[in-house]
Amino acid sequence: MKNSLMIATAAALVLGGVTAGEAMAAGPESKCKSCHTFDQGGNNRMGPNLFGIMGRKAGSLEGYNYGPYLKSADFTWDEARVKAWIENSAGVAKAAGARTKMPTQRVTGDKADTVIAFLNGLK
Repeated sequence: MKNSLMIATAAALVLGGVTAGEAMAAGPESKCKSCHTFDQGGNNRMGPNLFGIMGRKAGSLEGYNYGPYLKSADFTWDEARVKAWIENSAGVAKAAGARTKMPTQRVTGDKADTVIAFLNGLK
C-alpha cells in the first residue's frame, strides 16, 4: 500500500509539472531547500547552489566557502558519492579524517534515488 501511495504521489507531481525529486529537494517541505538553491546561477546559501552538481569536482563551486572535507576533496560527484553523502555526510567526512558543515540528513532508499534523479536533471 505504501509503495502504491508513493507511486500515485510521484505520478501526480509529474503531471502537475513538478517531479517527485524536485518536490523532495526543492519543494516547500524540503530540508535541502533551507540550505541550497537549485537554479542555474542561483545564490549560495548555508550550502552551495546544487545546479550542475552531478559530474562536478567536489568543493569546486566558485564563490562558496566549503568546509574542511570538501575543500580538500579530490573526487567528482556521482550517484554513489551523492547517495553516501545525503545518507551520512558527517560519517563520510569523518572516514576521511575531516569534518563537514553539512548536518547528516539520513536520506536513504527510494527517497535518495528520487533526489539523485532530480540532481541528475539539473544541467
